[in-house]
Amino acid sequence: MRFVKIVCGLAAGCAAFAAGLDLALAQQWKPSKPVELVVGSAPGGSPDIMARLIQSIFQNTGLVPNSTVVNKPGAGNTIGWAYLNQHAGDAHYIAAFSPLVLSHRIMGTTPLNYLDFTPLNILVREYVVMGVKADSPFTSLKDLTAQLRKDPTSVSFAFAAARGNHNHIVLSMYLKSIGVDPKVAKTVIYPGGGPALTAMLGGHIDVYVASPRTFVNLQKEGRARALAVSSPQRQPGPLADLITFRELGSDAVFFTWRGFMAPKGLKPAEIAYWDAVFDKLAQSEEWKKDAESQFWNAEYLLSAATRKHLDRENDVMKAILTDLGLAKQ
Repeated sequence: MRFVKIVCGLAAGCAAFAAGLDLALAQQWKPSKPVELVVGSAPGGSPDIMARLIQSIFQNTGLVPNSTVVNKPGAGNTIGWAYLNQHAGDAHYIAAFSPLVLSHRIMGTTPLNYLDFTPLNILVREYVVMGVKADSPFTSLKDLTAQLRKDPTSVSFAFAAARGNHNHIVLSMYLKSIGVDPKVAKTVIYPGGGPALTAMLGGHIDVYVASPRTFVNLQKEGRARALAVSSPQRQPGPLADLITFRELGSDAVFFTWRGFMAPKGLKPAEIAYWDAVFDKLAQSEEWKKDAESQFWNAEYLLSAATRKHLDRENDVMKAILTDLGLAKQ
């Protein structure tokens, strides 16, 4: 018992010391010029919306005095990440990121991976919805499945912003579950959620694979119809009416996470600064309301925990993409 008390006392003392050290480090560095929040996709999609909501909170609260959102769309976010990599060691540049930072390397589409950056945090979790325009002949997932089994190439699917991302993975899981080879399906990849949504509403594509935020609001307006969501069970609140793939006999269960990373080579004081900033942001009522309005699950990890998460997630993503035939052999 005496040993346990000593250890607990030491642990508490070490935790207090570490917290004080983090605070001291965070106070040693602060931005000396405008901070760029880099988004590797076009305006209108979830990464862009997240960055702009955060930039607004930075501005309204003075948490980060001077910041701007910079869109660098193309090549499935890799143009934006290459831009970030040009600023090694500069904590004034941070970029939105997602599991794409893992899947691109696994699929062999870029030499960059998460080890080439400084992961800062994960802020939200988001499921995937498959839906159609309101006047689509596909009134349910059952209708869509029947048509695909009849002719897998007769239906066009669209998503943003890169092959192998969460939207593509959910689509591939669904197709595989109904006996359709994902590689045969007709897919159109857009540089951002905005252009993809316009294509669906304009009738240029048949099925749109996107975030719940997109379909909940459009369905209320009578402009679109959600067919299924990739959550393991029904979600609360406004998402309660969205039926899951699992309920419909397809085990397409998957979610993406979103956060920010910085260039490689950041100093401990710079990482501590961003930990302190995002810790305050994630606990703020304004951010919680913003996340709820976008139908995001707000669950955050700071830098050290994010790095450990990525180490584990890389193995998971490799197994998924290999099973779907998307990994580079």
